[in-house]
Amino acid sequence: MSTTGPQRTTQVSAARRRTVIDALRRGAVPDSGLDLLATGLDRFEAALDAELDSVASGGSVFKAVRGEYGSGKTFFTRWLGERAKRRNFAVAEIQISENETPLHRLETVYRRLTERLTTSSFPPSALRPVVDAWFYALEEDALAAGASEEELSNEVERLLVARLAEVSRHAPSFATALRGYRTALADGDEATAAAVLAWLGGQPHVAASARRSAGVRGDLDHFGALGFLQGLLTVLRDSGHNGLFVVLDEVETLQRVRSDARDKALNALRQLIDEVHSGRFPGLYLVITGTPAFYDGQQGVQRLAPLAQRLATDFTTDPRFDNPRAVQIRLPGFDQESLVGLGATIRDLYAEAATSPERVRTVVDDAYVADLAQAVGGALGGKVGVAPRLFLKKLVGDVLDRVDQFDDFDPRQHYRLTVASSELTDVERNLAASVSGGPATADDIDVEL
Repeated sequence: MSTTGPQRTTQVSAARRRTVIDALRRGAVPDSGLDLLATGLDRFEAALDAELDSVASGGSVFKAVRGEYGSGKTFFTRWLGERAKRRNFAVAEIQISENETPLHRLETVYRRLTERLTTSSFPPSALRPVVDAWFYALEEDALAAGASEEELSNEVERLLVARLAEVSRHAPSFATALRGYRTALADGDEATAAAVLAWLGGQPHVAASARRSAGVRGDLDHFGALGFLQGLLTVLRDSGHNGLFVVLDEVETLQRVRSDARDKALNALRQLIDEVHSGRFPGLYLVITGTPAFYDGQQGVQRLAPLAQRLATDFTTDPRFDNPRAVQIRLPGFDQESLVGLGATIRDLYAEAATSPERVRTVVDDAYVADLAQAVGGALGGKVGVAPRLFLKKLVGDVLDRVDQFDDFDPRQHYRLTVASSELTDVERNLAASVSGGPATADDIDVEL
C-alpha cells in the first residue's frame, strides 16, 4: 500500500478520534472512522463507488477480496462499509466459522445478518427500526394516495401484499409474519410482536403460540433464507435505504472443516453468487474475504470447478495494474514504508487530542516510528505484512499513551519492545515462534518415522 494520502487529522471530532484510538489500543480494527486511517486505497475508490451507485439504483454486486493474514481485509471491508453507510445503505458484517456460522447453513447466515444489521442511525440489531420504518412508509403512502383514517388499515394491507408479491412467490411466510407483527402491535401484545419479529429474523425456538398467532409454522430453513433475504431487501428499499452491504468475513475457515461440510459450503457460495448475478437480490452488495490459499488451493475454491470459474481473476501482472472492477480484488498488504506511513498518521491523529501535541510529535518522530515498525516486524520473523495490528497496538498503548501522560518518558530510553504469546493471534504466534527457534511451518517439524 502507498504511504501517500490526504491529511485526515484536521477537523476530526473528539468522539471519532477516541473511537479509533481506543480500538487500536485494544489491537482491534475500529468499527468507524476508518477514512482517517485509509492509505493506499484511493486506487479502489472510483470502481467501488461506481458499484455502490449501481446497487443503489437497483443492481446487485458480488465481490471477493483476497489478501494474506494481516493485509487489512477486515479494515478494507469496514472502510467500504462506511462508504456504503454514507450512501444510506444498511450494513452487516458476518464472521464465518464452523461452529457458530457455517456457510452451508444459509438460515444461520441470515440470522447473523439480522442480528448484526446496522444503519447510519441504529446500531445492531436494526431489524426492528427498519421494519417499523417500513410500516410507517406504507401508512404515509396510503394517506398520500387519499386513504381516510378508516380505510388506512386495509390500504396498508393492500400495499403490503403488492410490494411483497415477488417475495411471496419464494417465501410467502415472510409477508405473513410481517402481517402478524403488525397485528400484535395493534393489539398491544408486545411479547408476541417481539417473538414474531425474532422469527422473521431467523431466530429458532420461537414460542409456538406466537407463531400460531402470526400464522407461520416451523423454523426458517436453508432455502427459505434466500427468500427472506429478498424480503429484507424490499423492506429496506421501501423504508428509505438504498441497499444492503453484507460482508462474509474469514471464508477461508472453510478449508479446516470436514470435507462434506466444506463441499456444501462451497456450493452454497456458488449458489449465492449465481443468485446475485441473476438479479434476484436488487440492492445487495455482497463481499467475501479470504486468503490466496483459499482461492487458489485444492481445499478451497478450486475444489468446486464451477465456483473457481466464477471467481477466476488474472493476478499474473504487476499489482499496480490489478483491475478493481474484477470479481476478485487483491490487497497487496503492508511493507516497511507503508507501515511507517500508517504509524505516522496514527501519531498525528493521537497528537491532536494530546496534552502536549508538539511533544508527542517530537518524541515519537518519524525515525522512532520506523524503528518501532522494524522491531515489531522483526519479532514476527520479518513478516511486515502481518505486523500492522500488533504494531499499532504497541504504538498507541505502550508508547503514545506514556508519552502523553508522563513528561519525562522517552521511549528510546525507557521502553523496550516485548511481545507476549498471549497477545498474539495464531498466525502471529507461529511467526514469533520461528524467531525464537521454533518451527514456522509444518515443514519445519522433524518427525521420527
